[in-house]
Formats: sequence, structure tokens, C-alpha cells
Amino acid sequence: MGKEEKIIWEQDGSEMVLIPSGSFEMGDHFDGGDDDELPIHEVELDAFYMDAYQVTVGQFKQFIEDSRYDYDDWDSVAEYSAGDGFPMVYVSWSDATAYAKWTGRRLPTEAEWEYAARGGLAGKRYPGGDHVSHDEANYDGIGGKDKWSECAPVGSFEANEYGLYDMAGNVWEWCQDWYGSDYYSKSPAKNPSGPGTGSYRVLRGGSWASTVDNLRVAYRRNHGSPAGRYANYGFRCVVSGSN
Repeated sequence: MGKEEKIIWEQDGSEMVLIPSGSFEMGDHFDGGDDDELPIHEVELDAFYMDAYQVTVGQFKQFIEDSRYDYDDWDSVAEYSAGDGFPMVYVSWSDATAYAKWTGRRLPTEAEWEYAARGGLAGKRYPGGDHVSHDEANYDGIGGKDKWSECAPVGSFEANEYGLYDMAGNVWEWCQDWYGSDYYSKSPAKNPSGPGTGSYRVLRGGSWASTVDNLRVAYRRNHGSPAGRYANYGFRCVVSGSN
């Protein structure tokens, strides 16, 4: 019997959607990206569940209350993410990993993130196709449905084909992997988990401060110190599963 397509994760109430097992061509299909987006290579992934929404301020507050985790940047968070239904920001890779561990989940691998962001659409630039506008995502500037100059409430735009919201824009999302500029040339074909060591962790998806180019599903030039906290860095969680 197959797995449910949607589940609610009990620990933090997150809605999660099943990302089916399969393979895809990872990387830049348009010769418009950076060298670290090449070569295009086929990746095979097992099924997993991913948060439909970015982890919110309200959820992170609950984590702090329940776990007594040491966090004190709430004034900075409030300046850019205006309430409990907005994405958690000023969150480091270490913070995000601690939250994921508290819930019994983990951060997505870079390959899982790109596969999920593509939503089953092969070789496209953005989660919804080859074009994106302020009607589909929150990024630099305002217009259309995008009325937020900083963070938007999670789920303010249409989901991609897998039922995932804000895979382009709003906040950059931490991935599990170390960043390696040449990793694609030596990545294993099945369930790649990134380089064994490094100095920076991968971030994906673009943010409210990003240009359109940064919203491309293949874009991987942004990476950060695991301890870095910024106004446009957030995350979502995954858990392994099968269909």
C-alpha cells in the first residue's frame, strides 16, 4: 500500500507532501548559469516528504520554548518577518539543523531540494516553468501579487506541481550539503549528499531581496557559513519516505 500524499508532522504541525522517487537532470539547462551549475547530470532519488511551507516564526518560537535552545535574535527577526505566519529568518544552518533534529527530521540535500523545486517539470528555469513574475514569487521589488518589500507570509503564492510553496523567493533555504563548486563533476548518481567536507553550506531558492536570476531552480552560487544569520535566510525540513 502506498504512502499518503500529504501528512501532518506531529511535533511541529507542519504539512508535508510526498515527493515521489524518480530521476531528473540536475543543473543549468540554458547556458545562462554559473560554472558550478554544470555539468548537467542525472540524479536518482528515493521518495521523501518535504514541508509544504517554509518553517515559520511561530513554529521556531515553539521550538525555543520546548527545547530551551539558545536563541536571542528576535528583534532582528521581527524587523523583516512580521509575525508568526511569516518565515523564520536570522536562522543559521546550525539553528535550522537543531530545529530539524528536534522535530525528528532533517534538512534536504541539495539534490532533493532542486528535484522538489522543479515539481516534476523537466529542464525549466523556475518552479512553475520558464518564466516568473511578482504574481508567482516574492523577490526584489514589488508588483502584481507581491506587495511585500521584505518577507511575505508563507504560502502567499501558488504552489508548484508537487504542492510546495515559496520554492522561489521569500527566503533562501538552507540545505544539508557542504558547498562544492566542482561537486557536479563527481556527484554520485543516486541520492547524492554533497562533499564530505567544506567551509560553507548550500542555500537555495532566492529571497525577497534577490534578482530574478537567483530564483532559478539550478542557481547555487549562494552559500554561507553554518553560523551565519541573515535577514533573508530560512529553511524547511524533509523526512525520508517511500511510495
